[in-house]
Amino acid sequence: MGTLQFSFIIPVYNRPDEIEELLQSFKSLEGELPFEIVIVEDGSSINCKKVVEAFQKDLNLSYYFKENTGPGDSRNFGMKKAGGNYFIILDSDCILPKSYLKTVHTYLTSRYVDCFGGPDAAHQSFSNLQKAINFAMTSIITTGGIRGGQSSNKKFQPRSFNMGLSKSAFLKSGGFGTIHPGEDPDLSIRLNDLGFDTVLIQEAFVYHKRRISWKKFYQQVHKFGLVRPILNAWHPNSQRLTYWFPTLFSLGLLSSVILSVFGIIWPLLLYGVYMILAFFIALLSTKNLVVAVQSILAICIQFFGYGYGFLKSTILVSVLKRKPEVQFPKLFFKHA
Repeated sequence: MGTLQFSFIIPVYNRPDEIEELLQSFKSLEGELPFEIVIVEDGSSINCKKVVEAFQKDLNLSYYFKENTGPGDSRNFGMKKAGGNYFIILDSDCILPKSYLKTVHTYLTSRYVDCFGGPDAAHQSFSNLQKAINFAMTSIITTGGIRGGQSSNKKFQPRSFNMGLSKSAFLKSGGFGTIHPGEDPDLSIRLNDLGFDTVLIQEAFVYHKRRISWKKFYQQVHKFGLVRPILNAWHPNSQRLTYWFPTLFSLGLLSSVILSVFGIIWPLLLYGVYMILAFFIALLSTKNLVVAVQSILAICIQFFGYGYGFLKSTILVSVLKRKPEVQFPKLFFKHA
């Protein structure tokens, strides 16, 4: 490993306000580490060119506009244009804490890896809805805490809202594929197959805004569920029993409600205990009663949305052997 030269790669689609917040956070980064920022406008009808121009005096910025081919292909485009030897990929709805780059640099200089992921956190300025969804997506009692920084797994599958990738790993792997969502675990699995380590840097968190409503949250987690059986079919060694948990949770809850009608209430009571536990954990971590209540709804939406998508895709792709690109065309982009 030579001297680390960082290039931040940020695809954006119709989100100039988000880019302004993210670029503002770059100005506050601690340390004297040099870096460049490559922003790739993915065919937006509302572009962020003027926002970028306002920051070019203070930051080393490059801006490119291309046709809409999805976030994965836009990240590949940005990495091809970048001048660094280590890429850090961010979503446009993220805000960096002051210590972010210093934390990443310290880790990589002492324990170098070709690919890392970092967790996400909720900033104090986020709405109650954003905080509740963040809890559901990161808590130890929902996702096992992996997205929230509770895993040290050396086969960790980074998520591209906060992901690092060496130039050599990008060139050897070819970067992201056309599926979305799911392009990040697909790349992680291929990197592992090529002999590259992928790890979680727990301290390298970002504030992830999740520009979202309840409806959009359901649509997002439903897509996550649809994608996982496709990835399992592409990478059979990546299959895990834990991927079934949201489906089993949802089917179990529905069965418990039906059984309660016939006087069998103990299964429903078990779910009640889980919800109460989740409520108090959310209350302790957020210190907000409204967020704690909304977290219960967020957990249910997450499990039902993902669980239903996973079961549907498993039947169609794994059992009936339907071609994913034909069955779920909205999950795939075409390369430029």
